[in-house]
Amino acid sequence: MTRRQYVLFALLIGVVAPALLLAVGWWQVDGPGAKPKTAPLPLAISEMDFSLSDHEGNPVGPATLIGRPSMVFFGFTFCPDICPTTLADISGWLNLLGADADSMNTVFITVDPARDTAAAMAEYVSYFHPAIRGWTGPDAEIAKAAADFRVKFERVPTEGNGYTMNHTASVFLFDATGRFVSTIDYHEPREVAVPKIRRAFGQQNEVQG
Repeated sequence: MTRRQYVLFALLIGVVAPALLLAVGWWQVDGPGAKPKTAPLPLAISEMDFSLSDHEGNPVGPATLIGRPSMVFFGFTFCPDICPTTLADISGWLNLLGADADSMNTVFITVDPARDTAAAMAEYVSYFHPAIRGWTGPDAEIAKAAADFRVKFERVPTEGNGYTMNHTASVFLFDATGRFVSTIDYHEPREVAVPKIRRAFGQQNEVQG
């Protein structure tokens, strides 16, 4: 190999090797070889610390959820689609649970307390299953609750000086001790959702009908 060939070979290796390393890195981090990214799990309810009030003005917090299985969803009353759809789904799941629905805490926590007063929450949850309770409170306490549940939310400006809220759309399930059981994803079919809910009761019943 001549000096010229050696130099060209070295230059080629100098270009190809870093590119190859970058390609391997992409494959492992963002490409098909990447490990699935998992969201952090909510705390156990017994480890949470926040103070809110329900749609009837009663003080509520983590202790309110201990002693019965719990199903918790974060959203807001001005939500155009995800929240009403999910609460309608939750209402359907509760109907399928029958009498067990009364033995479960089902809570809708607002991420928009500026607009979602107790009165606004009371009106909103009245459109859905009667077991659903609306919770609201000061910004700081809503933020603490969201952090404990590992929920993300942000205010997004819209035209005309308005705003909407982006937020985590999962439904969270806990058993009666406050241990996290599972999540139900947006638009998850009832054939999957209801058995997950029954797991929070310690039941493995399949959906009937």
